[in-house]
Amino acid sequence: MKSKYLTYETLVRAYSKDLYRYAYWLCRDANVVDDIVQETFLRAWRSLESLNDTNAAKAWLITILRRENARRFERKQLDLVDIDDFEVSDSVTPSADQEIENHLLQRQILKLADEYREPLVLQVIGGFSGDEIAAILDLNKNTVMTRLFRARNQLKELLDTNTLQKGAQNG
Repeated sequence: MKSKYLTYETLVRAYSKDLYRYAYWLCRDANVVDDIVQETFLRAWRSLESLNDTNAAKAWLITILRRENARRFERKQLDLVDIDDFEVSDSVTPSADQEIENHLLQRQILKLADEYREPLVLQVIGGFSGDEIAAILDLNKNTVMTRLFRARNQLKELLDTNTLQKGAQNG
């Protein structure tokens, strides 16, 4: 039984930051993220014996986390907020410029359909390969690579359109 504790502790130490970062991309609420990550590790503990390949541990944990996030929506409906209701401050500093660009990029990524957004986030934030993403999403690798290609193209178009619109507004 001691090896189960060591294996579990190793998993938590190795992947808690990655799980937290991915969960934050999914739900953007630190309190919810804490709950989802904690529940992910609880479920991982309960089914640790089903992890046959320790090299696949990260993908296994991400899959658990995705399912736990889906359960959150099964339990209750969340209130939707219109993003246009929020104003951006006029005071911009050099670090604020980067923050605005990051926010813009995040908003554009959120506009992508789930089928394109999820593989892109798994690749960029999670650092997963095409094979790993295919296993996590239970898809063919070619499908994943096509979706990644389309996601990047759609994101580029959204960013280009946004840049043109800003240019037209500024004269």
